[in-house]
Amino acid sequence: MLPASPARLRPSFVVLALLPSLLEAASTPAADFRAGQPVPAARAAEAYVPDLSTLLVPGAGDLRLVVERYVADRDALRRYHAGADSPLQLARLRAFHGAWLTRLEAVAFDALAAGARLDWLLLRNHLRHELALLERSDARQRELLPLLPFAEKIAALQEDRRAFVPVVPPVAAGILADVVRDTKRLRAAAETPGAQLPPPGLALRAAHRIGELLASLKNWFEYYDAYDPQFAWWMREPYRAASRALTDYARFLREKAAGVKDGDDEPIVGEPIGVAGLRVDLEREMVPYSPEELIAAGERELAWCEAEWKRAARDLGLGDDWRAALERIKQDHVAPGEQPALIAQLAYEAIDFVTSRDLLTVPPHAIDTFRMSMLSPERQKVAPFFLGGENIQVAFPTDTMEHAAKLDSLRANNRHFCRATVHHELIPGHHLQQWYEARHHPHRQLFTTPFWIEGWALWWEFRLWDLGFAQSPENRAGMLFWRTHRCARILFSLNFHLGRWTPQQCIDFLVERVGHDRHTATGEVRRSLNGSYSPLYQAAYMLGAIQLRALYTELVTSGRMPEKVFHDRILMGGPMPIELVRANLTGTLLPRDFRSTWKFLAPAQ
Repeated sequence: MLPASPARLRPSFVVLALLPSLLEAASTPAADFRAGQPVPAARAAEAYVPDLSTLLVPGAGDLRLVVERYVADRDALRRYHAGADSPLQLARLRAFHGAWLTRLEAVAFDALAAGARLDWLLLRNHLRHELALLERSDARQRELLPLLPFAEKIAALQEDRRAFVPVVPPVAAGILADVVRDTKRLRAAAETPGAQLPPPGLALRAAHRIGELLASLKNWFEYYDAYDPQFAWWMREPYRAASRALTDYARFLREKAAGVKDGDDEPIVGEPIGVAGLRVDLEREMVPYSPEELIAAGERELAWCEAEWKRAARDLGLGDDWRAALERIKQDHVAPGEQPALIAQLAYEAIDFVTSRDLLTVPPHAIDTFRMSMLSPERQKVAPFFLGGENIQVAFPTDTMEHAAKLDSLRANNRHFCRATVHHELIPGHHLQQWYEARHHPHRQLFTTPFWIEGWALWWEFRLWDLGFAQSPENRAGMLFWRTHRCARILFSLNFHLGRWTPQQCIDFLVERVGHDRHTATGEVRRSLNGSYSPLYQAAYMLGAIQLRALYTELVTSGRMPEKVFHDRILMGGPMPIELVRANLTGTLLPRDFRSTWKFLAPAQ
């Protein structure tokens, strides 16, 4: 039988080679049960990539069939290699993406129509970035290896099961006994007087990884335990012992190394990716600026907001005291139970505003299919306002919250903050985006980017401001709060990833320069840095809107394109970096060696 990976000899194969008697006792099928097929992990990745010429439709305006085939094959491979970031999973995905990139490069690019060239460039950009992210994941797993030397052993159990390698219960019991021994050794070494504990961020990441390993181990154990009595005889106690040991070790890492007690919120740690990581991600987003240039742009936008804040405060009779203006609007909220009705009213107000002015096409189906749900108190710790899309998720105090938390949530979800962002989440923002994504070039959802997703929604905050949607000083203040916050997201997220700011400095910045209450600032930073968002996501709100503002000036203000056509074509084109939106709107026939060059930022004064 072939080993599961050409790059290493897996633990189970080592033991089987040394213990033929165990192999015989396990009634192993004949070595040729695969009828000549290799172990999946040993098959060349090139075999997974089709002849792309068979998926090309002559003269077609896109590469839908090519992209759909890639997505289907990639997703199946991810489901098969389900061990999150195991060495085998990373190696197979790296080989798969490398093979796809080689096959894509062989396509006759010059024979493609403009839209198909766009998809070709988008797919190449995606594959290159995926390879970079796999390298980043590999480096992160290597950092964990001293804390989790048993991780590959646990992952290999599940991977061997997926490859139909017969389990040998005495051998598997020995592997789990080794896991127990490793965890005890690591704890003893860490508790030795004078020993240095791992940094909090690394310790928390290791604890989270142990949670993933426990889930994988549970799935592996339950697969055999239900029907193999010999497995159960050998494995039940070693499995319980290993589960206890891993759980205790994860608790040790959280409590002793990271300082997190049971029931406490985890500290906001995050992991900066550095200037090199930011450059990789900016290249993927086709943003030809350095992090320092983007930070400077954020400062310029923030200065505009601060000037407008003073004007709003004066209009409220508060002089230049923007904090007093902000405090006034935070106090203006509806009574408990009335928030859903307010959100619905604000949603239809925004719909009427954009449709009565014929700013873009809003299909009745999109108007009639959005839904609403309420965020739980736990979810509000990371999303203290609300989230959007077809289902708008509304934050508001619940009866289970402590008194102070209720008051905080009332302030955070006042009428004017809500009025400024319901249209961001629904129509003409995210819900309308998603409606079009599902119906026009749906294959391009693979190329989604926060610069297109969040940039579009924030662009509408820009546009509605210019059109007078904010009718009162209070409404202007509500819009300014969020616009100021989007500027701040550029500054705190990039400075964090450059290693210049700590999470606490990010929180303090939101409190001091934006006017957040401390609990909402904490929630925003936690959500931004906890790993569920890409490093550029927070900066993309304002930067994507700036890109669309520059494109609007170039095409609509100049008279080259009607506003409604501009907005409709962006939606129907599907998600992609904004520089390629520009090429799509202008009908540019892009070259194979296309590189980002669009300087969309206004020159510094």
